[in-house]
Order: sequence, then C-alpha cells, then structure tokens
Amino acid sequence: MLAFVLVAAVAAGVTAVASFAVLRLSRRFQLAPEVRERDVHETPTPRLGGVAMCLGLFAALWIASRNDEFGFVFANGAQMWALVGACLVIAVVGVLDDLLDLDWMVKLGAQLAAAGLLAWNGLQIVSLPFGDTLIVGSPTVNFVLTVFLITLVMNAVNFVDGLDGLVAGVAIIANAAFFLYTQLLSAQTGNDSSITFAALIATIVVGMSLGFLPFNWHRARMFMGDTGALLIGLLMAVSTVSVTGQLNPAQLDQKLVLASFIPIILPVAVLVVPLADFTLAVLRRLRAGKSPFEADRKHLHHRLLDMGHSPVQAVTIFYLWTAMLSLACLLVFTTQSYLWPAIVAVSGGVLALLVTMTPVVRVRRWLGRKTQQEPSQV
Repeated sequence: MLAFVLVAAVAAGVTAVASFAVLRLSRRFQLAPEVRERDVHETPTPRLGGVAMCLGLFAALWIASRNDEFGFVFANGAQMWALVGACLVIAVVGVLDDLLDLDWMVKLGAQLAAAGLLAWNGLQIVSLPFGDTLIVGSPTVNFVLTVFLITLVMNAVNFVDGLDGLVAGVAIIANAAFFLYTQLLSAQTGNDSSITFAALIATIVVGMSLGFLPFNWHRARMFMGDTGALLIGLLMAVSTVSVTGQLNPAQLDQKLVLASFIPIILPVAVLVVPLADFTLAVLRRLRAGKSPFEADRKHLHHRLLDMGHSPVQAVTIFYLWTAMLSLACLLVFTTQSYLWPAIVAVSGGVLALLVTMTPVVRVRRWLGRKTQQEPSQV
C-alpha cells in the first residue's frame, strides 16, 4: 500500500509544480485562447493544464518502474511502452487542439490511433464475464471492441469537462473507488498483474487530479483542456479494460451473485454521468443534422447552470452522483447482501435528485418571500 501512496504523491507533486510552471509560461506568452460562446468562464484562461498532468503521469510511472512491488507489472515492456506512446499521441494532439482548435476528425483519428496502439500491443478485452463463465471473442472482435470502448470513454470524459474542477473531482472519486475495488479483487484472486496494473493507473489518476485541482477550482486559473480530459479518459479506460477483459469470474466468491458482473458494473457506474452526457449530446446533435462532435452549450452542466445552480453547486452535484453510484457498487462486492447497496442507491439517489432539482437560489427566493410575508401577518 505504501508503494501506491508514494506513486500518488509523486504524481500529485510533479503535476502541481508543473501546473505552476505551465501557468506562468502560458501567461507570459499569452497562450490563453479567447472565450467562446459556449464557455462558462468570462475571461481568457490558459487551457494547457493537461501538459502538467502528463508530466505527473510520466514521473509517477518512472518511480513505479523503480519499485520492486510493481516489477511484474513492468515486465511486459510492450504494453507499458504502448501506454506511454498512446499518452504522448493524446498529449500532442490535445495541445494542438487547445492552441489551434483542430477539426474534430483529426482529434478522433488521434484517439483511434492511441486506442489501436494499446489494443495492438495486447492491452485489450479478451473476454467478458457472464455469471460463472467467460464469453471469449475472436481476436478481431476483441480488438475492435477495445478500440471502441477506449475511444468512447475518452470522449465521454472530454464532453463533461465544462466547469471548474469537474473532471478532476469526478476522476478522484471514481478512481479512488476503482482502486478500492482492485484491492478487494486482489485479496480474493491473488496479486494478479492485470489487477495491480489497473490499481497503479487508478492511483496515478488520483494523484494527477489532486495535484491539478487547486489550479482548476472555481474560479479556475487554468483548465486541463482536451489534453488533460482525454488523458484522464484514456487512463480510466485502460485500467477498466485491464480488469474487465482479463478477470475470470470463477475466481470470485460464488456467494456473491453479482460478483462476476462487478468488473462491468463499477466502471460503467463511475462513468455513468459523463457517459449519459455523451449519449445525450450525440443524439441531440444527430437529430439536429449536425456532427456528433460539434460543440454546443446544452451539456448537463450547462443545464444545471440554467436551472439556477452556481458553478460550484453544479460540480458538487456531479460529485454526489459519482460517489453514490461508486459506493453502492462497492457495497455489492463487500457486504454479500443487496440490502445496504439498495439503501445507499435509493437514499443517495433521492438526495442527489433533490439537490439537483432544487437549486439554492430557488430556496433563497422561497425563504425571502416567506420572510416578507410573515411581518404582514402579525
């Protein structure tokens, strides 16, 4: 466990220091783009925070490679170099997009290339757990499915990146939950390399996000841009594929009826908000006869602002939904009972729904009217 803490600390520290340096350079060379119509912020703000996060990632990977506890994870050099190469592809294209606003087809091509590089080097779904059996697909099907899922998650995370601290905070909650899940899996199945690899990636994402969040909290001094959002999406997809596609459900405690589905349920649960936003955005744009990747101002976070929520309140709502879903899934795995997960899911869902539907500004207006009416009744 100390090895994971060290890796997270390095990722956070390097990201924080690099963020400060990138912010200074961005201001010095005036690299803050003009405010777009769909943007929530009002003043030009640098969008190169993803560069600092990428440096934090590479520093953490280097430290991990020097630790004996992760030795068997780095034994497969092809996969690790593929991961580094994929992250570099995303970083380069992300920086160019944050500076030059590239065409969506160029960005999609880079995402497919990064996902393809990972899948080609063996980091792909080889099977899907279903009950106590494994559904094994053909190499071609596995390759295509892996590339599709990685690209989907990257875009889902990137789509939801529209408010200060939103993606960084959601990434911390989701990856912390996923890390706990990998430790529970490891206790049942042994120190499997794919599980440890997934845990390492989740730890690094938490560290990167913690290091960047102080610069990105409302009012943000710097954004992570497409570079950071796509990088987080890529890493989350990689950790998910590493576990979901290679875990044998027969190794799990058969007393847990849903245990074999947890590798699928948890990743979907922690990403349900960005995936929902992505799905709604694609359907909305296709219905309007537009490209599914053409930006607009109708994302879920935009709708929360239009309802009357402040930016901080809207971000907190995303945090609440992510935490509730992650906790409910973890309880399914740990309690061997459906009661507590159901209680958490229902009560948390009701609370999250109430907070979502009742912006603080409406409550203040109601209390204000109540206060004005009471003296007249005396």
